[in-house]
Amino acid sequence: MMSFIRSPAVAGTFYPADAVTLSSQIRAFLGEAGEDVGRAPKAIIAPHAGYIYSGPVAAHAYAHIKPLKGIVERVVLLGPCHRVPVMGVALSSADSFRTPLGTVDVDHGLDGVLLTHPQVQVYDATHAQEHSLEVHIPFLQVLLGDFKLLPMVVGQASPIEVAEILECVWGGPETLIVISSDLSHYLDYDSACTMDRRTCAAIEHFDYNAIADGQACGRMPIKGLLELARRKGMQVRTLDLRNSGDTAGPRDQVVGYGSWGFWEVAP
Repeated sequence: MMSFIRSPAVAGTFYPADAVTLSSQIRAFLGEAGEDVGRAPKAIIAPHAGYIYSGPVAAHAYAHIKPLKGIVERVVLLGPCHRVPVMGVALSSADSFRTPLGTVDVDHGLDGVLLTHPQVQVYDATHAQEHSLEVHIPFLQVLLGDFKLLPMVVGQASPIEVAEILECVWGGPETLIVISSDLSHYLDYDSACTMDRRTCAAIEHFDYNAIADGQACGRMPIKGLLELARRKGMQVRTLDLRNSGDTAGPRDQVVGYGSWGFWEVAP
């Protein structure tokens, strides 16, 4: 039987299509983010724009998962839909996702359990052109090497519905949770900084009700993580908060980016 590979949709636009260039760029971002990372988080939130804009900010989250190579076997990756709307949470039926750095097998081991939840469906159309998940995979390939991916596109779903799904896939040290989201879109620099600081404060206080529609495109998966992290008594730390006016773009219309880590409290 032919395997179904989800091909990259934004290689050559959001990030380099050449494997050597791509790997070098990611390693440069990670080098700028620093080496002193301490204990690795259970979950991260990181942005998903073109690498020249959001890569330096994403690297501050990804630098913290360096110690997880050889430990993490499954990465649960949740992001919003930008092209094909979906109700609830969409799994992929693909056998693997390909990037210029190679293919990553999709972990279908939990599909049966996930599909017992009414908010979950398999919907490949929403995955086909979606960049919010794709741009994270090369970072994961560089840092983790061998792992399986559980990709989910989150559409209209409540924080409780997303938290329920995250609880299902939470696992132990072998599982890393990655939430993909940018912050404010196309405000002037000062307005974006003000709004993004509000969003940052909401995340730091696990207050998902304080995150309005325009504050984060990935607000649905963020809110689900905040709900579950609050219940679990986790610690959160802001790792970076900037926008495209700080990295590679003009300041009249910017997109906000932030990175956060979530740590389970040792018993």
